[in-house]
Amino acid sequence: MLRLKRLTPKYSYFRDSIVPITHHENLNYPLPSHHFSRFTPKRFLDIYQFANKAAIQKERARIHDEMNRGLVTEMAELKQHGGKIAEANKVLIPAISATKFPDLEVNFSNGKTMKLPIRISDVVDADKLSVPKASLVCLSFRANSQEMVNSWSMPFVEAFSKSEGVHLYQVSLIDSWLLSRYPLKNFLLWTMKKPNHDESKDTLQRQMVYSFGDHYYFRKELRILNTLTGYIFLLDNFGRVRWQGFGLATKDEVSSLISCTSLLMNE
Repeated sequence: MLRLKRLTPKYSYFRDSIVPITHHENLNYPLPSHHFSRFTPKRFLDIYQFANKAAIQKERARIHDEMNRGLVTEMAELKQHGGKIAEANKVLIPAISATKFPDLEVNFSNGKTMKLPIRISDVVDADKLSVPKASLVCLSFRANSQEMVNSWSMPFVEAFSKSEGVHLYQVSLIDSWLLSRYPLKNFLLWTMKKPNHDESKDTLQRQMVYSFGDHYYFRKELRILNTLTGYIFLLDNFGRVRWQGFGLATKDEVSSLISCTSLLMNE
């Protein structure tokens, strides 16, 4: 009991000596520098981006969209319309109401990269003559749509094989995260190389290019919903969509594409 009484005053002494730092008005102790490392500008921007309500809502809308439109839904739609989402344009879309084709970085099989579309407004005066007057861009997201793309590109090559000022790009869009990483990406491009003796001597050649990465917002701009079909876009020298087709081409649609391309070259 005596020992307990001796300890009590000591405990009371230490308890009274510990005063919260908020009660000391004149204390101005410098904090270690590592306390401020988490508040660097980059960290502040990350926190701001995370707290940005618009970015959060945009991501939520994407998740909701991707959950509602899966592969099963696309396959069911493909059985209904066979890839023919709508009929192709019969005439050129007026330039004043045409939408711009979004920028897309593509890779050639030899490793070179370029940006589509080629716009006359993006080049210097000395290179403006090299800008094509008409560019046919064929998009395929799955291997099954390659036959659809060929139904447009092959007649197009036959019609404009000797024409200058016309470009043709067949773009395979690869969304797989794994295939977009090195070294799988380089290996995939290497397997796509063609022997030199298979190259045509025609003025117009089919440029086979590949685009890797996330294409969700690219598809949204072009209103591409089903990735199991092929999409065909005829662009002018300002990168505007002047004609569009879907799925397998019919004879009338091919004739419309060829006549619209001729009009665009003389526009």
